[in-house]
Amino acid sequence: MKFPRFLIEKRLKEFLEEDAILGNPIPVPEVDVVAEIVCKDRGIIAGVEVVKILFDIINVRVLESLHDGEAVTEGDVVMILNGRAEDILLGERVALNLLSRMSGIATATSAMVGKVGGVVRISATRKTTPGFRMFEKMAVEIGGGDPHRYCMGDTVIIKDNHIGLFGSVERAVEAVRNVSFTKKVEIEVNSIEDAIKAVESGVDVVMLDNMSAEEAAKAVEALRMLGLRDKVVVEVSGGITPENVVEFASAGVDVISSGYITHSAPALDLSLRIRKSRPLRKPQFHHR
Repeated sequence: MKFPRFLIEKRLKEFLEEDAILGNPIPVPEVDVVAEIVCKDRGIIAGVEVVKILFDIINVRVLESLHDGEAVTEGDVVMILNGRAEDILLGERVALNLLSRMSGIATATSAMVGKVGGVVRISATRKTTPGFRMFEKMAVEIGGGDPHRYCMGDTVIIKDNHIGLFGSVERAVEAVRNVSFTKKVEIEVNSIEDAIKAVESGVDVVMLDNMSAEEAAKAVEALRMLGLRDKVVVEVSGGITPENVVEFASAGVDVISSGYITHSAPALDLSLRIRKSRPLRKPQFHHR
């Protein structure tokens, strides 16, 4: 999921405006500085390319940096910066927030991907922070996961409320028959009976929602016994964390989607330190 630069810039400018709308009440010395962003945690770094764009917007040069997806540990220098002290301080908090949050998501995603060993795909959900979804989805991919749908319109997911409104699985599926051929149809079910009905109705993906790993395994087996397993992608979701992801991977599903990786992943701790400074050169005017 590669977003155009102008969209990233638009969001970053909004973040900068939010933090700087009242200006800086401290009169910062007019000096040119070198600063470092340092990691104080272990994990997977993410957001480096985004933060490079951020600093470019405010005329700060990135002299050196790690790459998105690299493993980091306490004391590692993530990025070395050069620019006016005022400009670096303008971007400091926004940059650290982006790196900390995105790295936490990438770290949690990478941990879950590592635990399932490629047997199933680890996917995100739309349980994201308003205004920050673009960057959270990027971080999931950096961590080796699948971003899932970005917004409600990029695939069709029939959820429990839709089924309740239409009255049955079959009617809900029938209601989306005329959706464009470019859209896959997924349905969320919480019983083996409804999973079977959904596949027989012709959906592309069936999501086993809030089932235990044992119940999910039984649902997969029921589809296999009826010759339906190969006709559908089976996804499982609901309460899945790094602690229980292996159990769900053993259930025979294709995709594990987890809200944990975006809404509960601990942020990595990073800080920015100014290392060197020198006065800015004043323009020299020669009078004739």
